[in-house]
Amino acid sequence: MLARWILPVLLLTAAPLCAQEYEYPDNLDVPYVPSPDAVVKAMLKLAAVTKGDTVIDLGCGDGRIVVTAALDYGASGIGYDLNPERIKEANSNAAKAGVDKRVKFFEKNLFDADIKEATVVTLYLLPGVNEKLKPRLFAELKPGTRVVSHSFSMPDWPPKEEIRVDGRTVYLWVIPDKQAK
Repeated sequence: MLARWILPVLLLTAAPLCAQEYEYPDNLDVPYVPSPDAVVKAMLKLAAVTKGDTVIDLGCGDGRIVVTAALDYGASGIGYDLNPERIKEANSNAAKAGVDKRVKFFEKNLFDADIKEATVVTLYLLPGVNEKLKPRLFAELKPGTRVVSHSFSMPDWPPKEEIRVDGRTVYLWVIPDKQAK
């Protein structure tokens, strides 16, 4: 009998905390929901990140993917996010990790972000945003660039590989030669 009312009380108590953590201002295409560390590590491993890579995270939030790429693999990285609070947090996280010389974060719309120097692009965006972004990826990224997405696929572009991590899906694509499209 006691267990019947515990779950509803816990859910009602936790809901305001979740709403505060994951802000979704009207001017943003994607809510801020951080990728769990296990997913971040799996994304970078699936993309086979190396010291020579430049990892660009579109919608970088607190910078955890770019910081982890620099810390664990020695890669350089750039993160873009519209939320100035997330950019401050990302810069602080990079400084705390001692990788602030190898990573940069910019307050910018991901559709205006310079992605040409990426060798790896990471995403945790909604399906509609991925769909709008896909033509830019094909047009601006060099063949062989790896694109990794947490949870959301790309319409009409089958992934090269797909894995499950703690109940979540991670997708990998590789930009094809321009003639192969």
